[in-house]
Amino acid sequence: MASPIPKITNFRFLKLSPPQILVLGFAAVILTGTLLLMLPMSSTSGVSLNFIDALFTATSATCVTGLVVVDTGTYFTVFGQIVIMLLIQVGGLGFMTMATLFALVLKRRISLRDRLILQEAMNQSSMEGIVRLIRKVLIYSLVIEAAAAAILSLRWAFDMPLGRAVYFGIFHAVSMFNNAGFDIFGDYRSLTGYVNDPIVNFVVMFLIISGGIGFIVMSDLVEFRHTRRLSLHSKVVLSMTAALILLGAVVIFVFEFTNSRTMGPLSFGGKIWAAFFQSVTPRTAGANTLDIGSLRQASQFFIVILMFIGASPGSTGGGIKTTTFTLMIGAVISMLRGREDIVLFRYRLAQERVFKALTITLLALLLVVSVSMILSTTEDRAFLMILFETTSAFATVGLSMGLTPELSQFGKILISLTMFAGRLGLLTLAYAIGPKQGKQLYKYPEGKMIIG
Repeated sequence: MASPIPKITNFRFLKLSPPQILVLGFAAVILTGTLLLMLPMSSTSGVSLNFIDALFTATSATCVTGLVVVDTGTYFTVFGQIVIMLLIQVGGLGFMTMATLFALVLKRRISLRDRLILQEAMNQSSMEGIVRLIRKVLIYSLVIEAAAAAILSLRWAFDMPLGRAVYFGIFHAVSMFNNAGFDIFGDYRSLTGYVNDPIVNFVVMFLIISGGIGFIVMSDLVEFRHTRRLSLHSKVVLSMTAALILLGAVVIFVFEFTNSRTMGPLSFGGKIWAAFFQSVTPRTAGANTLDIGSLRQASQFFIVILMFIGASPGSTGGGIKTTTFTLMIGAVISMLRGREDIVLFRYRLAQERVFKALTITLLALLLVVSVSMILSTTEDRAFLMILFETTSAFATVGLSMGLTPELSQFGKILISLTMFAGRLGLLTLAYAIGPKQGKQLYKYPEGKMIIG
């Protein structure tokens, strides 16, 4: 008798819900990465990285954040850097997506339970076409990363040996597409050496935006030449993404134009590139071409807002998501106009969506405020720096004003937990800890309460 075909997941016997499997799966990936980064061969000094710092780095890589407590380019060996790159790839696409890849290659059956987990991981409302979407995710990701790696390798071949340039191209293509923000240039300098370089700026911004708009939108754009239409989701994501990038570039350009420590010494063209790059990167990417700690406080606070909004659903990024923010803005406009329904692109949105957006936003605010208040008592730093770092961790951005390497052990653990919560999503964590109740069978009488 033929043996049964193995399932993708091995959690079946535990009778766990899809959100619980996602939480355990990401935790397992982080723990594996932690143990690998603690190996002496991962460190250039040959000395094992301590557990807390290894856990922080593995969490930051798996949660595609980019906050670091040790310099990636100088502290880790090539082996350690490759471990980080693999954690970024698995964390960005999702461990279930990678498991599906191996299942498809080995021609194994994808069970109904596996499809339910994939539906939860990709934030889809239906299982219909979920495996087809996963195939597209894998193809789009590998093609975009390969093309970007080739271009970056050719560009950096003018600055370093070809082999090193190819390695740098691959690492940064994976890191930027997955909105991780890790770099291996050393000395925590990120891409500041290429602030005026149009090729590096354009390719990296393209990678960040591609990874941040979400795979559903990417699929819609690829098929647009045949369908000649975009879904409501894609229209909202693309319009809000464009609006936030343009607004962010204008605000940063205005505030930093005369700042001698950032954009002041740059040419006009360099200032344009710098303004757009610093507007794109808070979409949860974490790379920077200007010193974030040297920005004016107005720019830093505005970046906090951009980071909190984050990327889009079904992407490699974090934050409350552009669609949530759009829905909240739509609710405000509808209330001011005295309308009951929220209408976007001539589509009325269900009240359930408004409740979900409100829940996500309030939970995110509660988390960011709570963590910031706790860190303000344990870390002797300015509150804006603490708020910036906390928001960066929650939104899995990775931009830093310089606080992360100086965090206390408690601070590192708290920021690690914040990154973990931000990557998985607060609703997913809430469902994993306390499963949803069944459908309510009765309604209470309506009450009256004064608002405003």
